[in-house]
Amino acid sequence: MDEVNKFRVFKIGKGKKSSYFTKSIYLKFVGFDEKLFRQGSDVFREVSPMRSKFIAAIAKGLSQTGIREGSVVLYLGASHGYTPSFISDIVGESGFVFCLDFAPRVVRDLVFVCEKRANMAPVLADAFQINTFKTSVPGKVDVVFQDIAQRNQVEIFVKNCDYFLKPGGFGLLALKARSVDVSRKPKDIFKETRTFLEKKYFVVDYRELDPFEKDHAFFVVKKK
Repeated sequence: MDEVNKFRVFKIGKGKKSSYFTKSIYLKFVGFDEKLFRQGSDVFREVSPMRSKFIAAIAKGLSQTGIREGSVVLYLGASHGYTPSFISDIVGESGFVFCLDFAPRVVRDLVFVCEKRANMAPVLADAFQINTFKTSVPGKVDVVFQDIAQRNQVEIFVKNCDYFLKPGGFGLLALKARSVDVSRKPKDIFKETRTFLEKKYFVVDYRELDPFEKDHAFFVVKKK
């Protein structure tokens, strides 16, 4: 098992046969029927690039994530908590993941996940309405991660990075082009988004997520 680019994400196999894992910090946790791989006293949880845009970006060769052991992460669009639970493994017990979603149905499931993982907390709120949840996220964060399929997703991302992100912190944006404008070519939207982000941040990396996620791109930016 090899670590990918010191991301605290591990890989077995090569090419299309690769499998990805994080080292579990809560050994008894299995929240999503994920496969477990045991190596000595360590337990590794398999995370699928078909379910996680973050892992899809890593599988596509991402060179930087900005997420380290001890990082504090604000995750916008946490849904049921699948990818956030693996980021929880990556940041470790010294880090923390604030998991925000506006849908009560999925936050109910998210609460159950967070109850079993002490370094995660659920937040029921609309990511665009920062005033409604800013007190739930005390202080600045090291990373803002966003996976929200809304037309104004770039505006939401920038708004949260400007408010919550530390200088030098990283923003990770999973962009769904069809949610921005279904009538336009995804590549045009990706190009337009990159140009916009470059006016405010250093764009550290960019990957298109096909074939794992059709019409999606993943941006990594660093706050100036």
